[in-house]
Amino acid sequence: MKVDFIVGARPNFMKLAPIIRAIKKKRSKHIDWRIIHTGQHYDQKMSDIFFSQLDIPLPDFNLGVGSGTHASQTGSIMISYEKLLIESPSDYCMVLGDVNSTVSGALVAKKLGMRLGHVEGGLRSGDIEMPEEINRLVTDSISDDFFVTSNYAVSNLIQEGHDNDKIHFVGNTMIDTLIHNINNLKSPFSTHHNPNPFILLTIHRPANVDNIERLKEILNSVIDGAKGKTIVFPVHPRTRLALENLEDISSKFLLLEPQPYQEFIYLLKNCEAVVSDSGGISEEATFLSKQCITLRDTTERPETIDSGYNVLVGNDLQKIAYYLNKLKNNEHKEKKIPDMWDGNAGERIADALIKISKE
Repeated sequence: MKVDFIVGARPNFMKLAPIIRAIKKKRSKHIDWRIIHTGQHYDQKMSDIFFSQLDIPLPDFNLGVGSGTHASQTGSIMISYEKLLIESPSDYCMVLGDVNSTVSGALVAKKLGMRLGHVEGGLRSGDIEMPEEINRLVTDSISDDFFVTSNYAVSNLIQEGHDNDKIHFVGNTMIDTLIHNINNLKSPFSTHHNPNPFILLTIHRPANVDNIERLKEILNSVIDGAKGKTIVFPVHPRTRLALENLEDISSKFLLLEPQPYQEFIYLLKNCEAVVSDSGGISEEATFLSKQCITLRDTTERPETIDSGYNVLVGNDLQKIAYYLNKLKNNEHKEKKIPDMWDGNAGERIADALIKISKE
């Protein structure tokens, strides 16, 4: 069975690495695979370096799509991938996560009669205004196989009418990648500037970045809660543009360029707490036993809330300072790591693919 892995954005690479590693290890004669990089992220710091750090082979094809509106980016990926498949057909398409590359690859593959698998199928935030939620719903509506991270995802898919036999509870490949790299982390700081303790901050979602007043309120609340601690802020390109209008506030942060994977996990592992609007970071923070304060009303990863390591602040941005102060007072509830986050999700996916190839 010839399998296409569709990747295009930073999280896809982290999710893909354990699967490729497991397939190579098994040396199955039933699986012939290739990596299709859509080029959705094309910045060196945000994309290519992940192939070397995560030990992923270079892509067999790079569609070179680059940035653009949702429609233009999705359409460009579809046109390019369809052309590739017409020239060089495949049997199975595996998409990962919830980005534009995910839904684009899924639509093309399904219309050309390929079997479709979705890694992280079944995640639901319930917020249809999130582009990622639309991508999840569309992708899952046409997928044949689901490789899921939690019991919540299993329940969501069953409620939507999907066959339980096609749902594989495999665990979380993001955690596989974290475990695999935990002894290879790299400090992004010089030896003369290693802040301790520090708060880690990441913001990239349009709802938080494009509204300058909201961004200002977020930053001020983080400053209030940090109580003089260094706030390390790797700045997404979208966010950096907004910060140009807030120089008086941003000067109070230690601003860094977007970090490669091993450097970012170093920050997450060594911070006191993280404030973020990312879903994936809440997973990594949970596994590393770090308090995550999420700048959203909803999450597609409720298991991180159950774990005790993640809290949602929504529009009540004063809660950022409140939860950071709770850290100081050592007010913690009982915490636990979600089921099947054990570093073996890639192995389970590889085994499932080999089984599917024999059907």
